[in-house]
Amino acid sequence: MKFCSIASGSSGNCIYVGSGSTNILVDAGISAKRIENGLSEIDIRPDSIQGILITHEHSDHISGLGVFARRYNIPIYATYETIVAIRSSKGLSDIPDQLYHSVFPNETFFINDIMVEPYSTSHDACNPVCYTLKAEGQKIGIATDLGKYDDYVLSKLESSDLLYVEANHDVNMLMVGKYPYFLKQRILSDKGHLSNDTSADMISKLIHPKLKNIILAHLSKENNYEELAYETVCCELINRGRSFPVENISVAHRDRISELVFI
Repeated sequence: MKFCSIASGSSGNCIYVGSGSTNILVDAGISAKRIENGLSEIDIRPDSIQGILITHEHSDHISGLGVFARRYNIPIYATYETIVAIRSSKGLSDIPDQLYHSVFPNETFFINDIMVEPYSTSHDACNPVCYTLKAEGQKIGIATDLGKYDDYVLSKLESSDLLYVEANHDVNMLMVGKYPYFLKQRILSDKGHLSNDTSADMISKLIHPKLKNIILAHLSKENNYEELAYETVCCELINRGRSFPVENISVAHRDRISELVFI
């Protein structure tokens, strides 16, 4: 399988996943032009995308969905509640109904040879999900936009060959930063986002011999930065006695595509 973060962060999210015969996206929260340019950098034609998985309806996950899906007639997969919310979003009401396909947490389905399992997440959206993807004997676990994790989330992500995990904010930066109090409380809540420390805690429980890559994702522009997220997670894993090669831990970039990873 192949994996590439085209954009990741509070200003827009889009992931590419490919197998031998299938190309899909997870979220489309940047412009169609940026998606096209990102795919071009890894030699993937936009018209070869066979499905777009949507985690939830917040603008940083759907802002480019309408133009890109209509332009290339690409099926869209999301929970029913998310689809309803997308249809009511500005600029997205004219996506053809036939492009939408409802998914259900814990019910697997296939896009060609990629098996997809949506699982429920704790976030302030309409029935949000994240996804695990399996093909060619490999598993990719995606966990972003969740205010907390529990045994259920861990059970969905276990045995992943690649983990793409939110490390949204540094708690100290958030607390002394410019955000209003209500927004700080929202981010810190169980319906908000994972901090660097909580991300490290979750990752420490998911390390196993087959795990090849850990990618930290969805960093806040105002309350985090790549070096801090990376150092926090690496140090916490060492402190917890969880051995993992630090060279196989990376951070997904906000404004440019990240390295194409083969697993």
